[in-house]
Amino acid sequence: MPNTTNLAYTAPINPPSAPSTLTRPQIWAGLQRKIRHAEEFVTAISTCTVLSDTSDLLNGTVEREVQFAPQAGGAKARETVVSVNGLKVDFHQADGGLVSNIISDSGEEGDRGLYMTYTFQFVSKEEQGTEGWEKERKRMLGMARGAVEGSIDTIRRLVKEGKL
Repeated sequence: MPNTTNLAYTAPINPPSAPSTLTRPQIWAGLQRKIRHAEEFVTAISTCTVLSDTSDLLNGTVEREVQFAPQAGGAKARETVVSVNGLKVDFHQADGGLVSNIISDSGEEGDRGLYMTYTFQFVSKEEQGTEGWEKERKRMLGMARGAVEGSIDTIRRLVKEGKL
C-alpha cells in the first residue's frame, strides 16, 4: 500500500468581514463549475476537459482530464469526480489520491454559519513520520489553506460577475 498524507482545512464561507453572503445553492453551483472549469479555481491547471458527465443538479459523476500549466510540471491527470447530494464533491485521482470539497454547517442560523472543508489524501513518496514527510505535509497544508480560501473567493467573484 502506498504512503499517504492525510489532512484537512476548514474556513468560514461567510465570515463577518465578507463583502457579501453566499448561499448554499450558490456555493454548490460554484463547486459544480469547479468540476468542469478547474482552471478558474486552480492556477496550476491550464485546461480542463470533460470526458463524460452523468450528473444532475445534485448528484453524479464526471470523468475529466486536466492539463497542468508548464510551471506546475505540464502533466495531464485524469480524475473521476463524484458529486454527492449538494453536500460534497470527491475528486478521485488515478494514483489513489482523494480530495473532498465539503459544505458544512456550524449550527449558526442561515448562510452565515456555512463552512468549506477540503480533505486531502495524497499519495506520497515519503515515509510517514520522516523529516521529508513532515516537510511535505507542511507544504501541503499551506496549499490546502490556499485552495479552500481561493475557492471561496472565486465563487464569490463568479456570483458578483453573474456567472453563478
